Amino acid sequence: MLKLFRATAIMEGISYLALFGITMPLKYWAEILEPNKIVGYAHGFLFIVYVAVVAVFCWERKWDLKRFSILFLASLLPFGTFYMDKKYLKPLG
Repeated sequence: MLKLFRATAIMEGISYLALFGITMPLKYWAEILEPNKIVGYAHGFLFIVYVAVVAVFCWERKWDLKRFSILFLASLLPFGTFYMDKKYLKPLG
């Protein structure tokens, strides 16, 4: 489960950075809409998967709501999932 969680966190983080760092500027500055739509759908799907994996992972490890909240909030911050992976997940495995 740890490998799945780490992989999901990294993919979600990359999709977040791609969405807001690459495709949003293309959409609003260059009026190129398609990349934003595709990356946006991918990011939305990965976000939902990430939250589900966080819930299952915390339940499986019997972690409290505070740790769940930290892992969830990491997905809302740029580079948050990368920091969370290094601080919380890497030491586990």
